Amino acid sequence: LMVWLRRTTHYLFIVVVAVNSTLLTINAGDYIFYTDWAWTSFVVFSVSQSTMLVVGAIYYMLFTGVPGTATYYATIMTIYTWVAKGAWFSLGYPYDFTAVPVWIPSAMLLDLTCWATRRNKHAAIIIGGTLVGLSLPLFNMINLLLVRDPLEMAFKYPRPTLPPYMTPIEPQVGKFYNSPVALGSGAGAVLSVPIAALGAKLNTWTYRWMAA
Repeated sequence: LMVWLRRTTHYLFIVVVAVNSTLLTINAGDYIFYTDWAWTSFVVFSVSQSTMLVVGAIYYMLFTGVPGTATYYATIMTIYTWVAKGAWFSLGYPYDFTAVPVWIPSAMLLDLTCWATRRNKHAAIIIGGTLVGLSLPLFNMINLLLVRDPLEMAFKYPRPTLPPYMTPIEPQVGKFYNSPVALGSGAGAVLSVPIAALGAKLNTWTYRWMAA
């Protein structure tokens, strides 16, 4: 019974997080279409995706105890999101409407950290979490580079932007506007570590609940 409970719990967790990642991607991932807020949206997207990846990936990796599982997990999320992208495309939205995050290389770094530190959980949290937060915005910029004429797409399919009373004056003057990857990586590296710790703690709680 306990083996069945354990397996059911972790498969349910994978499905829930993978589905939620898809929804989060659709909501945060169309930064291309926020014509006057593209960079800000990219930073928010980067932080949300790196933290969401690390909580599920480290949970699943520590659950199995096998380095490589985080990459497998990221692959599941990627497949789910490509299916969602196809669904939006079939509804008549442009192909680039949903930007599928480049999760897999960051998850590979998490796996590599776990393997290189001989499955040291704390090293996986601190080093692996930092690497995921640092790398995801960098890999994710590939999405912007591959979009066909982003400016044309943005004006053809505009998204709702902020109301006039919240729109900043000369937003391009902002301190970090010219470097969304740097800001996303910095914020992601800081936030991914406590979120990785949460993923590890969720694992402990799951075992504790199943052993009760």
